Amino acid sequence: MATTSLTSVEPVTPANTRLGWIGTGVMGRSMCSHLIKAGYTLTIFTRTQSKAQPLLDVGAHWAPSPLAVASQSDVVFSIVGYPSDVRQVHLDPSSGALAGLRPGGVLVDMTTSDPSLAVELSSAAASKSCSAIDAPVSGGDRGAKNATLSIFAGGDEPTVRRLTPIFTLLGKVNYMGGTGKGQFAKLANQITIASTMLGLVEGLIYAHKAGLDLSLYLDAISTGAAGSKSLDLYGNRILKRDFEAGFFVNHFVKDLGICLRECQNMGLALPGLALAQQLYVSLKAHGEGDLGTQALILVLERLNNISLESASSSME
Repeated sequence: MATTSLTSVEPVTPANTRLGWIGTGVMGRSMCSHLIKAGYTLTIFTRTQSKAQPLLDVGAHWAPSPLAVASQSDVVFSIVGYPSDVRQVHLDPSSGALAGLRPGGVLVDMTTSDPSLAVELSSAAASKSCSAIDAPVSGGDRGAKNATLSIFAGGDEPTVRRLTPIFTLLGKVNYMGGTGKGQFAKLANQITIASTMLGLVEGLIYAHKAGLDLSLYLDAISTGAAGSKSLDLYGNRILKRDFEAGFFVNHFVKDLGICLRECQNMGLALPGLALAQQLYVSLKAHGEGDLGTQALILVLERLNNISLESASSSME
């Protein structure tokens, strides 16, 4: 790192570690702001520079490419859209972060991506005397804003431990095992969320058809066995027809697709996952891929030719 090597016992601090960040979208923007507030020197790159402006206004430095970010950083974080983006921002020989990273540097990919790509990234980093950690996150836009994300870390445990002071500024880091295990943990997390969200919206459809007050219904179940993070985060958003993305449908379809491919490799049958993925693909087919995952209610409304909108308007 800037003044110490990875094997040093000196803790990571803003004084000895320069950070880079690639991807300042819904999640990245909030996560970066916590690092800046903690006093870290932060160099950022994102495809659309205007999206980075709020961070530049509070002290982040702009770099014109991932390579340029890495050349000014000891640890480079990324949170981008798709595995193809991860490959490009880190491994592109002419503009990727790995090409600009000094020996001893660390890549931390927080995108939900293919476990096999995490292994490839780690191997490429090792060939340059660097390290790569896969550290996807769960908690959505609110978790990013409130620094309460669950971080699933895979890779070299001493490196993860060394980076813990940084992870702690973003949420709680959970060490899941060797390279790729962070991605596997996040994919299992997405499988759980997919069926939980389906249960939440089906319960709402049923309660609506039964003539219940949906606001009272959500309050009533929230403290019982049906309570969940999905309900807490999205129940009222659904009633208010607030489908703004805390997590994009497009990205969720990508995650569930990765899960299904991994299931095929493992010889696993997970019918709930397959059903949820098909319902989310239906949202994409209707041009609703840029909505949040709570928009799943729209699919169930269409299937049943009803709308909760009448119930939500009575709440006004």
